[in-house]
Amino acid sequence: MEKNLLRYIWNHTRPQQIWVLIVVLVSMIPYFLSLDLPKQIINGPIQGAGFETPNATQPFMEFDISLPLLGSIYTFEGFQLGRMQTLIALSGGFLSLVIINNFFKYYINTYKGRLGERLLRRIRFELFDRVLRFPPRRIKNIHGAEIASMIKDEVEPFGGFTGDAFVQPAMLGGQAVAAMLFILLQSFWLGLVAAVMVLVQVIIIPRMRRRLIELGRQRQITARHLAGKVGEVVEGIGTIHAYDTSNYERADVANRLGQIFKIRYDIYQWKFLVKFLNNFLAQLTPFFFYLIGGYFALRGSLDVGQLVAVINAYKDLPSPLKELIDWDQARQDVQVKYEQVRDYFEFDDLIDPATHAIASVGQPYSGEQLAAINLVIEDEGGVRVLNGASIRLARGESVAMADNIGRGAEALAEAFGRQVWPTSGKICLGDHDILELPESIAGRRVSYVSADTYFFHGSLKDNLLYGLKHAPVEPAQYEGDAANQRRWEIREAQMASNPDFDVRASWVDHRTTSISDNGDKSDIKNSLLAALDKVQLTDDILQFALHSTLDAQSNPQLVADVVAMRHALHNEIRSTGRSGLIVPFEPQVYNKEATVGENLLFGKTLQPLDKTSALLDSDHFYTALAKVGLLRAFVDTGLTIAGNMVEIFSGLPPDHPFFNQVPFLTADDIVYYQQVLQKLGTRRSHALSAEEERAVVRLTLEYIEPRYRLGVLHDDLREKIVGAREIFFAELPAHLRGLIEHYDPDAYMSYATLQENILFGKIANRNADAPSEIRNIAARVSRERGFYHQLLRVGLEFDIGAGGRRLTLVQRQKLNLARALIRRSDFYIFNKPLPGQERRLQEEIVNDVLTYLRQQENNPTIVWVLSNISLSKLFERVVMFDNGEIVEDGLYETLREESGIFKALVA
Repeated sequence: MEKNLLRYIWNHTRPQQIWVLIVVLVSMIPYFLSLDLPKQIINGPIQGAGFETPNATQPFMEFDISLPLLGSIYTFEGFQLGRMQTLIALSGGFLSLVIINNFFKYYINTYKGRLGERLLRRIRFELFDRVLRFPPRRIKNIHGAEIASMIKDEVEPFGGFTGDAFVQPAMLGGQAVAAMLFILLQSFWLGLVAAVMVLVQVIIIPRMRRRLIELGRQRQITARHLAGKVGEVVEGIGTIHAYDTSNYERADVANRLGQIFKIRYDIYQWKFLVKFLNNFLAQLTPFFFYLIGGYFALRGSLDVGQLVAVINAYKDLPSPLKELIDWDQARQDVQVKYEQVRDYFEFDDLIDPATHAIASVGQPYSGEQLAAINLVIEDEGGVRVLNGASIRLARGESVAMADNIGRGAEALAEAFGRQVWPTSGKICLGDHDILELPESIAGRRVSYVSADTYFFHGSLKDNLLYGLKHAPVEPAQYEGDAANQRRWEIREAQMASNPDFDVRASWVDHRTTSISDNGDKSDIKNSLLAALDKVQLTDDILQFALHSTLDAQSNPQLVADVVAMRHALHNEIRSTGRSGLIVPFEPQVYNKEATVGENLLFGKTLQPLDKTSALLDSDHFYTALAKVGLLRAFVDTGLTIAGNMVEIFSGLPPDHPFFNQVPFLTADDIVYYQQVLQKLGTRRSHALSAEEERAVVRLTLEYIEPRYRLGVLHDDLREKIVGAREIFFAELPAHLRGLIEHYDPDAYMSYATLQENILFGKIANRNADAPSEIRNIAARVSRERGFYHQLLRVGLEFDIGAGGRRLTLVQRQKLNLARALIRRSDFYIFNKPLPGQERRLQEEIVNDVLTYLRQQENNPTIVWVLSNISLSKLFERVVMFDNGEIVEDGLYETLREESGIFKALVA
């Protein structure tokens, strides 16, 4: 990048800058004329110069065109106008000049704005591009929040300055020179006074503003560090809470804010001091004009029209002069910021841009082996973690690597995956250094997976297919206004030297999936499903689907399939004689496995029926209960439940496992209900308050007889609840009825999850095996009907959150592994991708992955750095490292028989 911002701007916007400078030069003509015209109006038609007689006239718009040696070639005598006509004509000319001058300003400012935004877009993309080209050592030492802050905020002033870089001094300087020249032409002494005052401002003000520039630089650095600290806190919020260091972080951030406050306060003090002095000098000049100009006017050496014209011209002088001084300060300010940004992004060992050149089709390459040659790797502290390692990996090999002491195997795997650069030696893919190969070769032929997982905000499917998005495969189709918009996007991207790739095109390359189907797109589906199965993530995705909700209007076909699956499941359960597994919802029947609240409402609510429910928080709800004659019954039942619960739970610690059996009760609730019962006494002679009554009713609404078995629900109360359903619903106001969606066996419930929609009932509590039996029956029915894949599609749309935080650690590791398995690569490098997971699960996944990849038609090489040495039996070749050196390398059977580190570790 250029060291000087002005040179950078000129190099990238030269044609546009020249054009707008020409426009500025042309605009000086009407600007100068607008300065002279008021004098002509005052001296001529207003004061009567040239109109001494009533019928006197003067020519208007008279001009003569003459050339050297040729003399006059054209003369226009103008229009003879009287005094009033001349006044009107000159005033109309002045108005025309005002319009023309403002049009020039509008055009110039608009052009500058577009020019600045294009360069801002250019430099932001250039900085982002450099981030993608940072060497690994640099990436480890930066804060993402600081980089984001610099690209988003710190370069923002460059865009505004770009349009002003050359135009502003030209335009403002031209206006100032024109005003000064005009004043000198009217009066030499007044011009000299104005020149002296201008000189004082030009010398003093910029010198005082240097302090502002230094303070601005300090403010920028401290604000950048604050952004980095906030980013750290967000990333490490779990650690902060785990170690109770939140107040330390508050102290740290408060101290940083204090530093920023001090700097900003100093800026305010100094800025307004400079502004005071500048305004004082600007107002001092009119004092001299009135004094000296008035003196000359009284002596008769300066007429009134000239004095007014001088004063009028000077009104236009301070503004461009002040703006010119502001421009110089802005220039110095943005130059300092530019140098800081440039220093942050400028490195000698940036990745060559050619390495990232886009290639829609993988480039042919004949390299059949991956090799490390005399490889030396040092960590950030300068400690050598790999010392002179040399190894060759042929196509089709399965190689286990493990460390005895040190982390040489991990370092070698990181080098294979281009996550670190060697201190000496090199990694070769075929005959070429892997760091010199384009990523369209190295990044596609080698897939690297480690325990460090990162996922982009989006769906599971987006992140699974991320490794297939190398280049646009199929262009998006545009018509009408969309096509015009796309052409505009391409033109503007090219003007700003941005790539004009279409992000709305299809980027997923189905030709590079692990399962090939002669180029047919269906291999994406097969590869995806196979990868999920091999890492045992399919069940998790099904659970995401079953616990998600659908928008019925956006997914009409899927909604219809869910209802059909519901009927098929219930029919299958009945046909197998297992009707007792599910208690379905029926309009005229009380569902014993559902809560009293669910039975009363006979529907799914938008919010759970808990303390925060808008339904239970409304007075209308209890009014409706009273009208159907259930309020007293619910209160009595609730008090009975409360008495039993207090008797069972009273005195138990809050963490007692009994509380897990009653999810709607906490230790605090037990204390509350105990106080209510004590207040009532044995005779219940005291009335309950409205709050206490509602709390007791909530107990009844959460009650399920087969689960809690307190014997408080009798048949007559159940029948009364069923009989009151329709009347109770009708008594609720419209806004509360909208929170309830009635059960309908032939309709999809938008408020319910997919699982609740499919079951359309409650699982029997008395049958401990009911959940597993239903799951097995549902799995069989869904596969027979093809509904299984529809569920997977829904689960794959699950939003995993920023960085995949909505997933568990185990799920993230599995997803990270599956993302690599979807790709068809020649070399797979797995660097302890499943650390800390249970041994049996690791063995199953490793075995399934090896089996899957060995079946690939391209016969890939598999390298796995093991965290569990016993899994080496699954591999053909084993490489042992000790203190960063390869100490054993051979077949598993051979090393197991030899006396060495491997045999000792396996034993």
